[in-house]
Amino acid sequence: MELSDYIRVLRKNWLVIVVLTLVGLGAAAAYSLTRTPVYESSSSVAVSTQTGGTASDIQQGANFAQTRINTYVGLVTTPIVLNPVIAELDLGVTAQSLAQQVTASSALNTTIITITASDPDPVVAANLANQVAASLSTVVPEIEPQIEEGGSPIRLTRVSDAQPALSPASPNVPLNLALGLLVGLALGIGIAVLRTVLDNKVRTPRDAEAITSAPSLGAIAFDSKAKERPLIVHADPLSPRAESFRALRTNLQFLDMGGRASFVITSSVPSEGKSTTTINLAIALADAGKKVALLDTDLRKPKVAEYLGIEGGVGLTDVLIGRTRVGDVMLPWGGRSLFVLPAGKIPPNPSELLGSKQMATLLDVLERDFDVVLCDAPPLLPVTDAAILARGTSGAILVASAGKVTRHQLEGAVEALHTVGAKVAGFVMSMVPTRGPDSYYSGYGYGYGYGAYGYTQEQPKAARGRKRKTPVAVVPDTAPAFGEIGIDSRRGARDAGDAAAR
Repeated sequence: MELSDYIRVLRKNWLVIVVLTLVGLGAAAAYSLTRTPVYESSSSVAVSTQTGGTASDIQQGANFAQTRINTYVGLVTTPIVLNPVIAELDLGVTAQSLAQQVTASSALNTTIITITASDPDPVVAANLANQVAASLSTVVPEIEPQIEEGGSPIRLTRVSDAQPALSPASPNVPLNLALGLLVGLALGIGIAVLRTVLDNKVRTPRDAEAITSAPSLGAIAFDSKAKERPLIVHADPLSPRAESFRALRTNLQFLDMGGRASFVITSSVPSEGKSTTTINLAIALADAGKKVALLDTDLRKPKVAEYLGIEGGVGLTDVLIGRTRVGDVMLPWGGRSLFVLPAGKIPPNPSELLGSKQMATLLDVLERDFDVVLCDAPPLLPVTDAAILARGTSGAILVASAGKVTRHQLEGAVEALHTVGAKVAGFVMSMVPTRGPDSYYSGYGYGYGYGAYGYTQEQPKAARGRKRKTPVAVVPDTAPAFGEIGIDSRRGARDAGDAAAR
């Protein structure tokens, strides 16, 4: 993962990170508030020896004291030192219990012992430290061997008395809050990274490109009202979603497919937006002056006729079985150089029809007479129709829905195409979020609109009104020919135009 990937992960999971950070901070605060404040006070004693006045005697005494200092530190928490303290302060506890409140230490290469006592009462803590120091000063000379002149060679002198503390030593609220904050933050980031690693959904064009090894042709912005207005290029040409189809159109024109311009548009699984992508792309190409043939080759669940509002009872199926001619059923649509061939009746053998010689011949003729041929095909994983059809075209365009299709599903779709020798021309990301870290448009927005430049476009009445049963068809002066099949396309287009006018 690159740095940009980590930033995207943090942006995507910021809520989880913030919540867990606050949980860690709250837990640390609750811990600190529920703990009883404990105060600490310290008293110090110096260990010395009674020696002669020569330098040699003094040095020997200092060395002796340093060798014994650890022993005296250990005596601080023993009953011989603590029992007199308990009696003096009337504590009513055992020496073992009191030892948990007292600690002693000595700095390296020194003969000073620091005694620290802790208690919820700062005054008690100070008195306890002073009494332990006094008791230690009394006990040590008694247990050390006597010198010849009488008395102990060791002497402990209190060099500092303990004073009541003004603030508690524990809990350390700032430290606890800092630790809780860091632990919560680390836990949130860890969960965010783990969710990303375990996520098998295709969410960005980079994910799809790594799987397909094909170029990204574009990204279609998500529209919550897509079902209400599927023909967005026709209904609302100034919308960001319509602009994304025009960008797709531009990128498609730069594809080098060896002189051919027939594409199968399919997806891995259903409901990824392949049909709406195909239709809107066809409209966008026709708006650019291209002669476009749109074929509904989804012979299982056809949608083109429904979306375009045309009669789809007779179509591709009838042409392939020889019941009718293409020119009789291929209709111009929308006053553009766009001709539509509906699916017709659903046959019992869709795969066989799409892989037939008649279908190959039809594609060859359409490629000659049209600038672009688009085939709306079924998904690749449920059925083999799209793979069979793609073999006879210039390539397949895969529609991958952001956040819906999984990596395994997209890999399976690509493998299905490669198995039959079909080429993956590219992929299109659909339902791409317009906001957030996975937004394809986060770095470039269309929010400025065209109004700032004084550009307006009068919407056609057909786009603003209810969906018609049949579109308003305008036949161009020069209709495409289908000479090899022996079809008078002019007559077919004229008949369709008359029917639309009626």
